[in-house]
Amino acid sequence: MDFKFLEKKEPLSVFSLAGLADIILLLLIFFLLTSNFIPQFGIQVNLPQTDASAPTEALHVNVAITGEGRFYVGQDEVTRDALLATIREARGDRTSLLLRADRDATVDQFAAVAGAARALDLRVLMATEREDLTPR
Repeated sequence: MDFKFLEKKEPLSVFSLAGLADIILLLLIFFLLTSNFIPQFGIQVNLPQTDASAPTEALHVNVAITGEGRFYVGQDEVTRDALLATIREARGDRTSLLLRADRDATVDQFAAVAGAARALDLRVLMATEREDLTPR
């Protein structure tokens, strides 16, 4: 059996960049969607580290507790007595509260924020820094 090819085709000498542009666009979309977009707050606290981080929502009331025991709702400092009223004002239609507590904050301070959130029927999320998961 002898195979004879009747036509000899010339190799393709023109390369279309359309496929390459599609791949680059898909990679760009992939990296944009998988990137962490973490809002940076002006109030600096040392967050505790955990093995897994809690999910965050786009709609939440931001509350911070500093190492010195000061409370912030959004960017405004509030007293412990005014905490409930200030969270109520900042709440709007939000259903959760994101607590950024310094690792030196006390359980009593956390309980004050959690109690105010419970009174307003808000779910409490605790912000943490993700611990390095590589073996030591």
